[in-house]
Amino acid sequence: MKKKFLVTGLASLMLMAGVAIAQDNTGETKDQAKTERVHGKESSGQVEDRLAKAQDVLDHLTDPSKDSMIPDKILKDARCVMIVPSMVKGGFVFGAEHGRGVATCRVNGRWSAPAFFAATGGTWGAQIGVEGIDLVMVFRNQAGADKLMDANFKIGGDVSAAAGPIGRDASASTDIKANTAILTYSRAKGAFAGATLDGVSIRPDKDSTIAFYGHDVDFRDALTGKVEPPAGARTFLSGIRKDFRDVQENNAAAH
Repeated sequence: MKKKFLVTGLASLMLMAGVAIAQDNTGETKDQAKTERVHGKESSGQVEDRLAKAQDVLDHLTDPSKDSMIPDKILKDARCVMIVPSMVKGGFVFGAEHGRGVATCRVNGRWSAPAFFAATGGTWGAQIGVEGIDLVMVFRNQAGADKLMDANFKIGGDVSAAAGPIGRDASASTDIKANTAILTYSRAKGAFAGATLDGVSIRPDKDSTIAFYGHDVDFRDALTGKVEPPAGARTFLSGIRKDFRDVQENNAAAH
């Protein structure tokens, strides 16, 4: 009889453990479902991956150990930056069909929460047979930053743009383009160069915004510092501070 009770007790414990594990697994699935947000064709995972790729593009273009870098003067004076990793299309003249990107601006000594946008249309000069162009746009003055925050403009039409100078000793060409609102750069097949952009339209990317934040966020509010950057933006913004020399300047001030 005692053996029967023991067997029954063990069976009950195993059943309870199985139920607990099943509940645990169900809980994990629910948590994962909450973490991975989807809106339209965009998921939070896709947007975070785009942030990581955007940071990687900028890391390469601002690397002080390379000759093909944005001059420090431009980085230190920049008001805002827009990055589009992998705009894809081939052809003799690169027609930008569609690309999704991220923007951030300097606000009171720090970089704003990311604002997401879509870039469509336009031509990018002769990019023969190239697929997968990374694009970086550096906004140099307040007029350009104001136009960006309108979140509805055409590069080369509503706001002036020019191919950005490359190299640490590019001070002469930097001065020549001092009044240009946007300096543009592209990377194709691993090589960076100043990009000639014309007619590319910029609009807010609502799908990416809601997928990332969990709700709609006004484009201007994000770029003017009215939105607190979420945890998913910390690595990206830390990279921005480093790439735009804010980290080095803060370290120097501390000493």
